[in-house]
Amino acid sequence: MQLDKALIGHTFKAFTTTVEAGKVRLFCKAIGEENPIYTDPAAAKAAGHPGIPVPPTFFTALTNDDPDKGGLLRLLKVDIGLILHGEQHYEYLAPVHVGDRVTCQQKVVDIYDKKGGALWFVVSETELKDQTGKPVAKARGITVVRNPDGAKK
Repeated sequence: MQLDKALIGHTFKAFTTTVEAGKVRLFCKAIGEENPIYTDPAAAKAAGHPGIPVPPTFFTALTNDDPDKGGLLRLLKVDIGLILHGEQHYEYLAPVHVGDRVTCQQKVVDIYDKKGGALWFVVSETELKDQTGKPVAKARGITVVRNPDGAKK
């Protein structure tokens, strides 16, 4: 199995999602975040926020709202059993709060192999912009694809 490097530069359809208080609350519960600024509007305002901010890693939940879930795997024509989430990095550019509408746009920026083709690495970047078009974050992720034919080499 070899991944097609011609897919570098492929841009997925953008989608927009609304930051919901209930989703932020559930996210905080899931990660053990107990700071009241993420769940209580009064605590958020007392801390100087115009509304409830989102925790830093909440952008993962936003990008998971993609209505075309699994688009990268379909593009690569790879079975989910062959993949591993390798890395995730965020560059934070502006605060995001409950009620904001965030548009996410993912792009494949690199594909390379290691160990003689036994492992493939697909690097994607997602730009996140608020309802005014202002960039709020950039996400960079690496998906590792195991080549079932790689061990035979």
